[in-house]
Amino acid sequence: MPGSAQKYVIYSNVLIEAHRRYYSLDIAPAFWDFLIDTAENGIIQSIDRVYDEILKGNDDLAGWVKNSFPFAFVNTKNDSDVLNNYGKLINWAYKHSQFNQAAKDEFTRVENADPWIISYAMYNGFVVETQEVLDKNVMKNIPIPNVCVAFNVKYINTFTLLRELNFKFN
Repeated sequence: MPGSAQKYVIYSNVLIEAHRRYYSLDIAPAFWDFLIDTAENGIIQSIDRVYDEILKGNDDLAGWVKNSFPFAFVNTKNDSDVLNNYGKLINWAYKHSQFNQAAKDEFTRVENADPWIISYAMYNGFVVETQEVLDKNVMKNIPIPNVCVAFNVKYINTFTLLRELNFKFN
């Protein structure tokens, strides 16, 4: 981890799936401590809209984010550079014939963190960490990896991040 030049922006499903499926707060505290440490060292962060999505869960994860991890969320709501990239993503989504109208409407909802996190990564040169996967044939939603590929933004999943940052359970 020390000396890592690459920075990562984490999407809500990374935290939600880890909490619900394989690294719950009570059985894998080392994972959650690792997130805190890497955020404190400026290697990972997330954005305000992800924070908002997680707090809607009103569960243990929301409590952890609110009490132990709030410093890791960057305010993007007034960032003109991120907003400029956001506009590019929205235009791309509406012009892309692969996706149905419901997918476009969901992707472009201002509360939806998906385009915002990609916009933030584009501007800052960060890697997007998401559990979503590339689907070249999807029509009913717009996966983050599909957008990342279209805009040449690197994306990885949680396990790749953990390997890249040499995380180990002790």
